[in-house]
Amino acid sequence: MQGHYSLSLFVALGTVLTIFVISASYSQIIELFPSGGGGYHVASKLLSPTCGMISGCALIVDYVLTITVSIASGTDAIFSFLPAEWHSYKLSFSIAGIALLTLLNLRGVKEAVLPLVPIFLIFVITHLFVIVYAPATHIAHLQDVIKTSASDVSDVSSKIGVVGILLLILRSYCMGSGTYTGIEAVSNGLPILREPRVQTAKSTMRYMTISLSVIVMGLMFAYLFYRVEPESGKTLNAVLFERVTAGWGDSSGSWFVIVALASEAMLLFIAGQTGFLDGPRVIANMALDRWFPTRFAVLSDRLVSKNGILFMGIAAFIVMLLSRGAIHVLVVLYSINVFITFVLSQLGMVRYWWITRSGVKHRWWKLLINGIGLVLALFILASVIILKFHHGGWITLAVTGTFAFIAIIVKEHYNMTSRLLGKLDNLVQIADASRPQVISETSPKTQPEFDSTAKTAVLLVSGFNGRELHTLFNVIRTFEKTFRNFIFVEVGVVDAGNFKGIAEIENLKTQVKNDLDRYVNFMQRHGYFAEGLYSIGVDVVDEIAQITLKILERFHNPVFFGGQLIFPKDSFLSRMLHNYTIFAVQRRLYNKGFPVVIMPIRI
Repeated sequence: MQGHYSLSLFVALGTVLTIFVISASYSQIIELFPSGGGGYHVASKLLSPTCGMISGCALIVDYVLTITVSIASGTDAIFSFLPAEWHSYKLSFSIAGIALLTLLNLRGVKEAVLPLVPIFLIFVITHLFVIVYAPATHIAHLQDVIKTSASDVSDVSSKIGVVGILLLILRSYCMGSGTYTGIEAVSNGLPILREPRVQTAKSTMRYMTISLSVIVMGLMFAYLFYRVEPESGKTLNAVLFERVTAGWGDSSGSWFVIVALASEAMLLFIAGQTGFLDGPRVIANMALDRWFPTRFAVLSDRLVSKNGILFMGIAAFIVMLLSRGAIHVLVVLYSINVFITFVLSQLGMVRYWWITRSGVKHRWWKLLINGIGLVLALFILASVIILKFHHGGWITLAVTGTFAFIAIIVKEHYNMTSRLLGKLDNLVQIADASRPQVISETSPKTQPEFDSTAKTAVLLVSGFNGRELHTLFNVIRTFEKTFRNFIFVEVGVVDAGNFKGIAEIENLKTQVKNDLDRYVNFMQRHGYFAEGLYSIGVDVVDEIAQITLKILERFHNPVFFGGQLIFPKDSFLSRMLHNYTIFAVQRRLYNKGFPVVIMPIRI
């Protein structure tokens, strides 16, 4: 506070008030969205898909900065008790921390709570001890602290006036606005919480609110009691702990500082895990809605969003490198985006309560809570943008805007592709008809006996649609009577959209079976031997390779067919947004000596 540290009490009070208001408003979001009420879903469903996209882009940038700030802060805590000559390695240590978290998440690391309990307990015990110890040992000086604070306020008021004081407090208050990211993370992470998820999430929110409030107010009073001021190469907590233990007279004080700061650093590193857990989840949800390339919704064999994790890790690495791990720079970037999401989420909730006239208990009370949350979030967002715009805030806005622009281009490409593919939808009606024109009227109406030596066409399909039927009809036209057996193979891909429980996986299996039955029935009606084979997995190529072994057990002359979209104009965008799975399948089966024919689908 530029030398007026007593004013920090007002900042702490404002922070605590904000924590309670935002937590209360997000508890209502959790109730309304029990399957996951992150800012992206809330804004998409209650406002518009475009508002949801903006909220999602802001969240992604915010989670990247969560990783960077958490690791940089943890590094500062560790190096606070290390020799000054080692401080030149801080950036390297932070980058190594990002790399380590990225690798661990690629291997499928989740929220393993049990091993973290000792670290959390050490953190709580050491910090709670300081919070209690400081006022207990300075109780006689409490009146002096109050007088000093009042004198400080009076002195500053006489120099810069009441408005100046408010602006000074507001500036410091906004510097800590990144504190509230964890509240959004609870709402966004509902799918990974234990049942009953809503009660678990609300309990987590309640504990987080209380613990954050106690820590903020407790540490602020401790800073005032010990007159803590910034020191080069040390965090404020490091300075506080050193002053608390200065009079202990033995090595126990030094060990207390090391243990307290080490536990703090570990928890900060773990806090960076929030970005790796929720960031890829937001990206995957946006990819399912076609705002981002669909490959970001695909899971690896360890059931993690590999592409999303890599994106978060690389982005955090770049931010860490460009900022040189400087917390004062990162905090400026960090404090804007979370409130973009808060504003859109609260606006969506206010709109929902306003238009929902019946069937809602305590509707006006809920409207009031989200209304207060909206006003507070909007006020903070506007203040942060104004105060920090020329200090790096514009960078965050520019990056978020760039993501939104890319998302719009990607969405438009997918929409254009859907419109072009819509021209093939009449083939579905043809296939459902009794006598499609593409097959001769003289075709036999009964399925022939199974002949394992006959030529077999194996068609790789993904749903019963015009695109796949186009490939089937081209095979029939091109090869006429060459093939008597038709095998349809479909892989139900377990992605971020259906990896939410047993019910969703069963629905996926049912859909795949229905698709294959329609193909089989169609071919049998026209006298061909037909079967459908399916598999459920995360990697299409691996699953097809396994199904191939089953096919070879019964069919001796299979030829594999797949379709590939051919756009009017080939471009980088079309190559990036369509993963060309058939080419990967072709390479895999070629290595096994099986023929694969790719049929073009011009759209």
